[in-house]
Amino acid sequence: MATRSIQSIPRLPSWTVLCDFDGTISFKDVTDTLLDAFGMPGWQALEQRWENGEIGSRECMAGQIALLNTSRLELNECLSTLAIDPWFAEFAAYARRQNIPLHIVSDGLDYAINHILQTHGISGIPVMANRLRQVSERRWALEFPYHNANCLKASGVCKCGIAKTVAPDKFLMIGDGRSDFCVSQIADHVFAKGSLVAECRRMGVPFTAMKDFSQAPAELERLLQQRESAYLAPMEQLIIRGMCDQPS
Repeated sequence: MATRSIQSIPRLPSWTVLCDFDGTISFKDVTDTLLDAFGMPGWQALEQRWENGEIGSRECMAGQIALLNTSRLELNECLSTLAIDPWFAEFAAYARRQNIPLHIVSDGLDYAINHILQTHGISGIPVMANRLRQVSERRWALEFPYHNANCLKASGVCKCGIAKTVAPDKFLMIGDGRSDFCVSQIADHVFAKGSLVAECRRMGVPFTAMKDFSQAPAELERLLQQRESAYLAPMEQLIIRGMCDQPS
């Protein structure tokens, strides 16, 4: 019967979107902004060691956050001044309408990301990032709930590990820089900004160069339509075959 043939049609792969925050959603790097405002001497040396490849981002950020000297009120006031891409909220709403899971995956600070999103009226998006914890009135520490001991980049957040956990089928990576290089190699597609554009070209991964989120809904729609069309012919064949199998 045709019904049996239609039921045998393979399920289309579902998509998940993973999105970086610093430099991708926000215009400025949040951690660097806080360190510029409240960091005690020594954080620049840690930054240089990370840039030289001597330490991973986990060791670098743990040392830098320990050098922050600020109250929560001062921290919040600084975070509230940081701008984000004005088109991101529309993209998030589009993904929600399409039932596409969207996760913010960042090697930055969870508290800071959530505060900035709330300031801009955005809620309901899971944030996976390093955990910022206040240890005294003016001192802070960092915890790493998404650290992977086997991470080749020694990152605080292993984006590859998260991708394998939250994206059962296809996933789109949106990013701009070094923390996105590794995970972009295993993504099914990448929306790339900044230095990630050249890295995607070098790696030969499928990507779309993106200036800002104004073009992201249309590009995601195009990507979804491409994936659906790839399955259309086999599905039609199954339906037609099932109809032909019916007794006259």
